Amino acid sequence: MRKTTPVSEIMTKNVIALTRSDNLDRAEMLFKRHNIRHIPVVTQESIIGMLSYSDLLRISFADATNDERNVDAVVYNMFTIEQVMTKNLVSVTSDTSIKEVAEILAQKEFHALPVVDDSILVGIVTTTDLIKYLLKQI
Repeated sequence: MRKTTPVSEIMTKNVIALTRSDNLDRAEMLFKRHNIRHIPVVTQESIIGMLSYSDLLRISFADATNDERNVDAVVYNMFTIEQVMTKNLVSVTSDTSIKEVAEILAQKEFHALPVVDDSILVGIVTTTDLIKYLLKQI
């Protein structure tokens, strides 16, 4: 493993994102449809927050049922994306080393980092991306 390998080699580039005008029903649908756990919230191409599936779980019963009916509609209508998302984000650039990303994720209490170049969201890297990368090295 090279210590200087950039995160751009393992990050997800085709990022699924939300806007502040989206609702939490849409967020839940995207989490489940794409089997993901983190969705950046953007204004145009700039990131303004991050919504995680665990953020939804804190306010709902989203994972308690596989029922296709929207059992959380009332709860979701009480909150906006902006009220639930994490706002003070730590981000990295696409040339940040994988080692640096691993150090940040090991020290912090989150499991995903937005990758931002010149104020534009270009990707997202998760702990799962790091684990997959490490498994390829063995």
